[in-house]
Amino acid sequence: MTSTFHGLELGKRALYAQQAALSTTGHNIANANTVGYTRQRAEMQATRAISVLGMQLGTGVEVNKLIRLREEYIDVQMRGENKNLGYWEAKSDTLSKIEGILNEPSDDGLAFTMDEFWKGWEELAKNPDSAATRAVVRQKGVAVAETFKYLSDSIDMMQTDLKNVINTKTSEVNSLATQIGSLNDQISRLVANDYEPNDLYDQRDVLIDQLSKIVNVTVTNTTNGMVDVSAGSGVLVSGKTTNTLSIDFDQTSGLVDPTKIKIGENTISLDSGELLGRIESFGIVGGGTKSTLPTLKDKINELAMTFATAVNTVHLSGLNLDNINGVSTTKVAFFTGTSAGDLLVNPAIMNSLNLIAAANEETAGQSSTGNGKNAQDMADIKFDDSLKFSGITSTVGDYYRNIIGQLGVDSQEAGRMFNNSELIVNQVENHRQSVSGVSLDEEMSNMIKFQQAYNAAARMVTTMDECLDKIINGMGRVGL
Repeated sequence: MTSTFHGLELGKRALYAQQAALSTTGHNIANANTVGYTRQRAEMQATRAISVLGMQLGTGVEVNKLIRLREEYIDVQMRGENKNLGYWEAKSDTLSKIEGILNEPSDDGLAFTMDEFWKGWEELAKNPDSAATRAVVRQKGVAVAETFKYLSDSIDMMQTDLKNVINTKTSEVNSLATQIGSLNDQISRLVANDYEPNDLYDQRDVLIDQLSKIVNVTVTNTTNGMVDVSAGSGVLVSGKTTNTLSIDFDQTSGLVDPTKIKIGENTISLDSGELLGRIESFGIVGGGTKSTLPTLKDKINELAMTFATAVNTVHLSGLNLDNINGVSTTKVAFFTGTSAGDLLVNPAIMNSLNLIAAANEETAGQSSTGNGKNAQDMADIKFDDSLKFSGITSTVGDYYRNIIGQLGVDSQEAGRMFNNSELIVNQVENHRQSVSGVSLDEEMSNMIKFQQAYNAAARMVTTMDECLDKIINGMGRVGL
């Protein structure tokens, strides 16, 4: 038979095991609102039995390990959806800001300003010799030029902001990678000594989740609890070693050079994530329609120059008051400039309203001050559908409406994809919380269960103590 002290050992082991379970429950309750915390459970198992008189006699219980209740598959799914959320959030944000800049339809937008410009010429056609009407035309021209400049400058400002964001996100990726590498180092040293660093695992998973929204990541488990993390097609974290993500800009265009997106010395390709969304919004060399702001700026410049060329062609074909009155034979363009950013009403016209060409030739370069035919031709440009834009012919208004329409479609799609991605991420996160999150009701129930087991183990120790007392102090005393 076993010693009576065997009962004390059983009780002691039970006390230790239930105390560990209670401590784990308390740890769960304390971290119920900690972001990224994974609930833990004390995994108990019966200790090795001993053979007594041909029987296997139990020796009690022990806590085998503290496990994290977490499913790796859900983490993979979460990070896969998180990168889509980051990408579409970046795209939607950029397109929404562009819509705010264009501000269509409104009384402050380019479409309204150009309509007012055409109306000014229509009024001038009725009163070609009116200085007041000429002043209105000039001012309407200034308004159009300033609107084009505002659009161009706003796009440039957005690109500057996005460049700063790209640099910030790149630094954030490198910072997260460094922290993951540091945690790998700490975890490997603990695991090698048979510890379960569950809280460090949680901290690392939170960092990987944050990283997965910025770039598309792949996580591979390696030795001693460490993980390798790949971003795009490059290895960002390899055990305790981290590599640096770098993004360089083309010297000529200023756009992101896709051949210079590197991790270490290796060129990588990003297929999703917030960083890619910001890069595509900012502009990629050879990115085509994926380069959101450069494409928009090219279209605005094309619209401005086609508009200005059409206006100047008609203006130079007419006669101004100095021509009619024999003061000068000089004709001037109404607009100057080479892009939307530097489009201006001709300084000569700003100095003299007489240089606005409202008349056409009546006979051999002659006309009268009451002739407003050229002003009417100018107003009719609004309906000219033969203007050439990137291989298509259209009116100025229709081409601009096409820009606005395409922007609306793209913005709506990005917003819809963002909402869908957010919904999926929330669903996956809810699923993960159902597995890994702390339920206070469940923990309270467990606490009562472990408390009762602890009390019973303590009672057993007391009982065995009484037995020992009887043996030690009571045996051999008969007849005394």
